[in-house]
Amino acid sequence: AFKAFKSILDNIESGKEILEEETDEEMREMARQEIEANEALIPEKEKDIKMLLVHPDPEDGKTVVLEIRAGTGGEEARIFAGDLFRMYTMSCERKGWKIEITTVNEGTSGGYKEIVAKVSGESVYGILKYESGVHRVQRVPQTETQGRVHTSAATVAVLPEAEEFDIDLKESDIRKDTYCSS
Repeated sequence: AFKAFKSILDNIESGKEILEEETDEEMREMARQEIEANEALIPEKEKDIKMLLVHPDPEDGKTVVLEIRAGTGGEEARIFAGDLFRMYTMSCERKGWKIEITTVNEGTSGGYKEIVAKVSGESVYGILKYESGVHRVQRVPQTETQGRVHTSAATVAVLPEAEEFDIDLKESDIRKDTYCSS
């Protein structure tokens, strides 16, 4: 990436030298075009180099627990949560990831009050971790009879799957306190 960036800078420099020394107008125009084309490449190459300098998250390759919950908006929010889950399911299938539903709490008109799924595959957490947060939609819902626009929300939580670990719990470490009100 650095060699490509350095090559772009060298091309710009040589184009400027040609502009200063060359008298042929056709050659000068070609040099101007080459300078413009190379200057347009600089921001993209700088972005590539910056991304290479960022250390990868050690959790990026982990399996993910994906949780979608209906929020504000009643039945329409549940339908929206269902739409979000279908969207994530299709995206996962296109990437070749395996999605396994672990918990479902369905709404009355379709959709979900809550749905939790396990997504496994290559770099799942690295790609899906940016999807966490509140998702909002404004649309005329299926449940609306008069054509009014409603706003609905759903929350999406993307968590890396926790690793298993052993716990050594001794009976002497446990303390039990009993209190009574007076």
